[in-house]
Amino acid sequence: MNPGSSLSDDERSAVDNGPWFSRLSAPLREAVLARTRVRRFRSGAAVATRGAAAAEWCGVARGAVRISTVSLSGKQVTLTYAEPGTWFGDIALFDGLPRTHDANAHGETTLLVVSKADFHALLSQHTELYDALLRLNCRRLRLMFEHIEDLNTRPLQARLARQLLLLARAYGVEQGPEVRIGLQLAQEDIAQLLGASRQRVNQELKGFEREGAIRVEPTRLVVLSKDMLMAIAER
Repeated sequence: MNPGSSLSDDERSAVDNGPWFSRLSAPLREAVLARTRVRRFRSGAAVATRGAAAAEWCGVARGAVRISTVSLSGKQVTLTYAEPGTWFGDIALFDGLPRTHDANAHGETTLLVVSKADFHALLSQHTELYDALLRLNCRRLRLMFEHIEDLNTRPLQARLARQLLLLARAYGVEQGPEVRIGLQLAQEDIAQLLGASRQRVNQELKGFEREGAIRVEPTRLVVLSKDMLMAIAER
């Protein structure tokens, strides 16, 4: 199919300009898109379930996908959010093992979905895709090690500032000198991303607000000074 007929202009732009997808050759991009179908999810809807057989490779065109796991106490814990332009689900299609985490739509979400059979057909026809996915997974591994290093070496204040900068880059909507983070996250969600308590994150956010780096609104965070957040992230 041609997903261009089913995606809005903004959704198609998010896919085309994704940092990984945009680096593929034009023939490979067209081959991938030709094998996709569009799926739309309401906020909270299940995209994938831990322990289920892997059946799809997905690209986010709109919204976000919350990747989570369950703690020993039975609590659902957020690990990350897949933003527009991000592709995920390939690891389980490579090794044939069940899904390792739950994935749910966060906000109204649009995905481009490639079936397992089509995914393997693309790999057999385009050796470039093997190389591109290898680089993608190397990047994921590096980011995982950086996250582990941050947890063990950086104070919460610095990690929170860095997380806000990442969210502003991925979901930021510029409004004059301000950048409104479009992804709606509760402080508990941010705390889970950082491996911290909601109370400590709340304290640090109030400190950032007093310094003039951000503004905390009921459902959104607004970045007032990226430079200030950068300076805090480097402390």
